[in-house]
Amino acid sequence: MIHRFVSTAVRLSYLASALLPPLAATLSASLSAQERDIIVGAKPFDDRFRQLEEILPTPNSYRTASGAPGHGYWQQKVDYDIAVELDDAKQTLHGRERIRYSNRSPDTLRYLWLQLEGNLFTPGSDQKTTATFDEDGQDMQFSRLRQLLAAEDFDGGFKIDHVTSAGRDLDYTIVKTMMRVDLPTDAPLGPGASREFEVEWRYRINPHKYVPGRSGAEFFESDGNWIYEVAHWFPRLCAYTDSNGWQHKQFLGRGEFTLEFGDYDVRITVPKDHVVAATGELRNADDVLQPAWKERLARARVSSDPVFIITPDEAKANQSSRADRKATWIFHADNVRDFSWATSRKFIWDAQGHHSAACAGDGIVLAMSYWPIEGEPLWSRYSTRAVVHTLESYGKFAFDYPYPVAISVNGPVGGMEYPMICFNGPRPEADGTYSARTKYGLISVVIHEVGHNWFPMIVNSDERQWTWMDEGLNTFVQYLAEKEWEDKYPSWTGEPRQITEYMASANQVPIMTNSESILQFGPNAYFKPATALNILRETILGRELFDFAFREYARRWRFSRPMPADFFRTMEDASGIDLDWFWRGWFYSTDHVDIALSDVREFAIDGGDPDARAAIAKADRAKNAATVSAERNRELPKKVERVPQLADFYNRFDDLDPTAGDRERFEKFVASLDEEERKLLATEGHFYVLDFDNEGGLVMPILLRMHHADGTSAWLRMPAEIWRKSPRHVKKLIYSEREIVRFVVDPMGETADVDESDNEWPRRRAVSRFRLFKDAKDKNPMQEADEAAKKARASSATGAEDGAAPKNSGGDR
Repeated sequence: MIHRFVSTAVRLSYLASALLPPLAATLSASLSAQERDIIVGAKPFDDRFRQLEEILPTPNSYRTASGAPGHGYWQQKVDYDIAVELDDAKQTLHGRERIRYSNRSPDTLRYLWLQLEGNLFTPGSDQKTTATFDEDGQDMQFSRLRQLLAAEDFDGGFKIDHVTSAGRDLDYTIVKTMMRVDLPTDAPLGPGASREFEVEWRYRINPHKYVPGRSGAEFFESDGNWIYEVAHWFPRLCAYTDSNGWQHKQFLGRGEFTLEFGDYDVRITVPKDHVVAATGELRNADDVLQPAWKERLARARVSSDPVFIITPDEAKANQSSRADRKATWIFHADNVRDFSWATSRKFIWDAQGHHSAACAGDGIVLAMSYWPIEGEPLWSRYSTRAVVHTLESYGKFAFDYPYPVAISVNGPVGGMEYPMICFNGPRPEADGTYSARTKYGLISVVIHEVGHNWFPMIVNSDERQWTWMDEGLNTFVQYLAEKEWEDKYPSWTGEPRQITEYMASANQVPIMTNSESILQFGPNAYFKPATALNILRETILGRELFDFAFREYARRWRFSRPMPADFFRTMEDASGIDLDWFWRGWFYSTDHVDIALSDVREFAIDGGDPDARAAIAKADRAKNAATVSAERNRELPKKVERVPQLADFYNRFDDLDPTAGDRERFEKFVASLDEEERKLLATEGHFYVLDFDNEGGLVMPILLRMHHADGTSAWLRMPAEIWRKSPRHVKKLIYSEREIVRFVVDPMGETADVDESDNEWPRRRAVSRFRLFKDAKDKNPMQEADEAAKKARASSATGAEDGAAPKNSGGDR
């Protein structure tokens, strides 16, 4: 139905002539009561655009209100000199380290806290005692049961032999996965001072197949070799920060690491026929690399394609050897927050050079991969190329890669990241074939884990507290890098429609939840923040504003430690857009997006002409179908027809016809208008009043596509601020010179709307399909027994015909 807008002047002129004083008094009294009700009974206003100042920490000299580090910002520095030896027969490590701790804080420290993540594997650890059994049903795989039992028996915790400083023993206390080292009472560590101390330790590496973790050893029965991927393997300093003091939350397996930057010198002793990949640059290549390998590395630095350093044939030959002697590989790394390594005699090795303006020396980053023959041909085809692609793509969206190497290693760990090196799991089938899922799984995990060099290895967020700050941001940039790999890349996150099922689910917590308390860990910490940032980029800010602000965040906090407020504030500061409503809805709540177009009404201008109004009213009346009673009553004999004198003026009068008075009042009204008002009165076109309901609670822009009767369409993009005065229901008036026949909210799936069935007007009919099938009746136990007996008799008869000796025949044995 088309409603008519009556101009204000027309309405007022009619009301003035028709409104009686008693009615006016009643209306006035009603308004007064309404006003009193508003004053007394107003409900608290649900302000979805309330600013975050009351939630975010107060800016100070360390962290500014703009989101940048302040003029007083500081962070500690920790340097390590480590020597470690691998016992390949027992899968154990024995290490010694000298730590130099530089106190750049304004505080005096009387003790230092170190992380011992390997204590996660000790009997009775919090990780084991707090683990819940979340599997449904009564079925369990053998492998799962073996893992559960092996985890109970395995002890992979740190055994600390001694802690000393300048030849003097230091007291220490192990608190689960943490160790407090007490400084001498007469020699605390003051601001600006440094202290060196030594730690000696040993432990057993976890067999990853049965005791999985973020590092581990994998055994190959076919050739008797191991691949070791070694991480959180040495006692290392907890972070001491301006925002939290000591970050020594216990390691329960999920919340990862919060660490300090420093320089590393590491000597790794392994069997002589092992090949070692590690954080940092190899310092003694002449001692451990064959001449051919060094020559190939030189070629790889300037190659546009990966070059084999160790070929598959060489790796096959090497994995058959067993060296009696050992070799020590020496690595150095500057300004990293951690150190990890891998070793095996099974490794194939390839490399390719990548130019980075941020890399010291000749500006060449060596992108490298290490994998066993079981990874062929998948790994030689994709791993190092994916490493290079990551360096290119992340360099564009954040900053150029500053380190000299970037390494991907195949071993027992499915996906885990450390500075300059990461562990990735996918392998082809035994026959060398692989599925599309495996192919893209490898490419994606390499992009993701190498991408972690930016977040959090350089932009050094607190993973123990906020998983989303590294996983969510990194998953978002991973999505951007995947889109640059090939058209229609099968990304597993990023598109808003991929997150709707999770957004509508009940068993969830806000993104701003401690890492160990997160429910639905992957969707919460990876998918939802990544999707939120993609929506922020594509729909809220636009690519230009978003990319500038995101690069500014990465630039500001590279080699520094941002907190959530620093990210939120920087994105607003650099984009110039107030985003508090966005952070509040997406990061601090579990609301979801569900915007319904609940009603559409069409209006046209009522010019006030009584004759035109009558014609429209009569046309509308003619469209109305007669009721069943009216149809049947039409044939009844009528009194007026039998007694004509009963008919008078009103039997001939149509109450829709205008009167002379109506025409006279209209003429006076038109005469009172100026030229501009007459033009407005003659406005043609279509006015539509649209009702929108925010059923999910999360305020978002309303993205409306309007389809005209002539086949064309137009967009109206209404910012989220449309909800600022009424977060649950708003009306929108839209004028169009052309008739609109269909309205669609968010037709391209930009906002993660969980229910698109109420996004169209008129409603589109949903079509499903019936699937036909035949009933299949299972055999009962008696039928199964009879069938088994028949098969046994048939088998026995076949054996006799073939000359087989009957049972107990006494024939030849």
